[in-house]
Amino acid sequence: MRIGEILEAKPSSDVVTITPEAGVRELIALLAEHNIGALIVSADGASLDGIVSERDVVRHLHHDGTVINNTVAAIMTSVVETCTPDDDLDAVMSTMTAKRFRHIPVVADGALVGIVSIGDVVKYKIGQLQFERDQLDSYVHQQ
Repeated sequence: MRIGEILEAKPSSDVVTITPEAGVRELIALLAEHNIGALIVSADGASLDGIVSERDVVRHLHHDGTVINNTVAAIMTSVVETCTPDDDLDAVMSTMTAKRFRHIPVVADGALVGIVSIGDVVKYKIGQLQFERDQLDSYVHQQ
């Protein structure tokens, strides 16, 4: 199984981005509007300058109650682990689990092509297990 198959199964290939100069209030509004847990930080909407998540907001809020008045650049993760559409799903799952990521950007030929969440991975795996179960059930009942 490859990451590209998960991207193809998603209802939309759009990646929501935010600029580093945007405010944390705008970040929170976009997360809520799109019902997502992380945004790609990009100065031009195509490059990968960082990633920022709900967790980043909460962790900074714990240390500094005024984080809401800050910029995305102040709370984002700028060194971002990525994967490619050709990467093995199990390998990416292991990385996400070991490093405690919920989101990983997908990059091909230096360009951002998508983002995969742990929810996307779980949904895909559940679908795969249901298919296998149905195949086994069909085989058993044909005997």
